[in-house]
Amino acid sequence: MEITIEKESSMKTISHRNWVYRYQHFFALIILCAMFAFANQARAAARDLPDFSDLVEKVGPAVVNIRTTQKLSQVAQQQQMPEIPGLDPNDPFYDFFRRFMQPQQPQPQQMPHGNPNREVPRGVGSGFIIDPNGYVLTNHHVIEGADNIYVTLTDKREFKAKVIGSDKRTDVALLKIDGKDLPTIKIGDDSKAKVGQWVVAIGSPFGLDNTVTAGIISAKARDTGEYLPFIQTDVAVNPGNSGGPLLNLDGEVIGINSQIYSRTGGFMGISFAIPIDEVMRVADQLKKTGKVTRGRIGVGIGDVDEDVAKALGLNASEGALVGSVSKGGPADKAGLKAGDIILKFNGKDIKKASDLPRIVGDTQPGTKATILVWRKGSEKSFTVTVGEFENEKVASKKEEKPKATVTDKLGLSVSDPTADEKAQLGLESGVVVRASDGLAASVGMVPGDVILRVGRTDITSAKQFNEIVNSMKPGQSIALLVRRGDNSTFVVITP
Repeated sequence: MEITIEKESSMKTISHRNWVYRYQHFFALIILCAMFAFANQARAAARDLPDFSDLVEKVGPAVVNIRTTQKLSQVAQQQQMPEIPGLDPNDPFYDFFRRFMQPQQPQPQQMPHGNPNREVPRGVGSGFIIDPNGYVLTNHHVIEGADNIYVTLTDKREFKAKVIGSDKRTDVALLKIDGKDLPTIKIGDDSKAKVGQWVVAIGSPFGLDNTVTAGIISAKARDTGEYLPFIQTDVAVNPGNSGGPLLNLDGEVIGINSQIYSRTGGFMGISFAIPIDEVMRVADQLKKTGKVTRGRIGVGIGDVDEDVAKALGLNASEGALVGSVSKGGPADKAGLKAGDIILKFNGKDIKKASDLPRIVGDTQPGTKATILVWRKGSEKSFTVTVGEFENEKVASKKEEKPKATVTDKLGLSVSDPTADEKAQLGLESGVVVRASDGLAASVGMVPGDVILRVGRTDITSAKQFNEIVNSMKPGQSIALLVRRGDNSTFVVITP
């Protein structure tokens, strides 16, 4: 009996061991299958990552290095920061969008002796060939101020370039070198590019020819305060990449690398490229006439903030607020006034102030265009004949101090403008601020400001202004159309 039990126990033990061995093999097989599947997934993922080698081999020969020189007699006494259009050097945002290329000029103590016509290095940049007969695109700031420009190809051939035309406002320049059957880059369509897509930059950072970097498009139509919207990427670009191409995976150029965000002068993860559609519009004009012709209507504009939109009865803070109208200009002749808010130009929506100069600039001078504005609570339409863009001078203002009347509720002292002020400022109505205190001072109003309108009512005298303000109820917001210098804007005050 004992023997039987022992046999049964032994049999049970063997059976249990077999079960364990079987399942150990089963789990090992599952683990091996999982590892194999994971390895296949990893290999597939690796295969899905872009390989830029064919693209670079195909496009690389059309990307060129650009170096510029100056005559020794023309070298500045101090190395200057490149100018950023639309920003004063003292502006805190001046350093925000520094250009790639820093002019490499010798300092006074390093200046070589010799012939004043001797060439000295000025700077380096990049470019790319768009025509087999030698047309090259680059940035305006790459060649600005240069006496001589040299273009070097990847096969080490060097050409002296001629400037066909250069446009500072868009930062585009078109060069010509004497060559035939040169390698070219195909022009793409930047409107088809999407945020998140892979892009490649090729250029000469720090003078290192044909350097390739890659990344993704991180934003489109990025407004940096300049004339054109930009393509924003995380592609590593540095000084010397300026003027080089930004390419999609088909090897087509969709932009020109132009700017970086930097606090140090080097790459910090954000770069900006000019959309190629805009570049080619400029390049075509430069090729035909050597310059760019733009439309203008003669207005100074600003953005419409939420408080102003609410006070004026607008549904959204959109449009361009007309701050000033050039006397005798297209807008003046059409009937536009300071305080108007431009909602549409020739049927195109104006979402923000920076949209207007781009749309007007692309309009051929002489074109009759319709302008939809918001004025005193309703929409009005005007027809304007677009003029040609030109620089305008700002008139100075003469200051006088006649007797003022006091508005206690807002803390303003105002008076009717004198005859001299009317003539100097071109005023037909309004009152001049002589002193500002309390609420008015807290929103930034200062002596010399001219109040043109309160709400929807044009101001014709100091007496009328005081009556309107003193009749206001506590807590009632009031929008004042205020002119300072040649620009006007709305100021919202709540007593």
